[in-house]
Amino acid sequence: MDDLKEEMMNAEEGLQIGPLIDVVFLLLIYFILTSSLKSPEGDLGIALPGSQAISETINMPDEQMIEITADGDINLNNNLFPSNGGRNLPELVTLLQRYKSASDAANNKAMITIQAENTTQYQRVIDVLNACAQADIKHVTVGMGDEE
Repeated sequence: MDDLKEEMMNAEEGLQIGPLIDVVFLLLIYFILTSSLKSPEGDLGIALPGSQAISETINMPDEQMIEITADGDINLNNNLFPSNGGRNLPELVTLLQRYKSASDAANNKAMITIQAENTTQYQRVIDVLNACAQADIKHVTVGMGDEE
């Protein structure tokens, strides 16, 4: 019987789990109250397009596409600039300057899309970008990959 009393006394001196459970519950309540819920997509306000009367005319930008082949040949509006012409492209710059002035006269943005094949050397793309910069064309998009 004395052994049983000693075991009970040793058990009472051990770790008290009651206060630990209280602390865990307080932490759980704290994290639940301070967390913010993410709103589901269904609650977002979305305005779907509808038909409206347009009161003013819209100037659509004029866009030209420059194609660069894997060999380095440049094609703009059936004007072929071969790769053996060197890195400076004065004819392309002249053509782009005429395009820029025509777009400015029509009050449109001059936009260029450069489409190069996957195996095109990057230097040729840089040459075309330099020609666009010399012609003061700022809206340039570059796409890589084969067109099919």
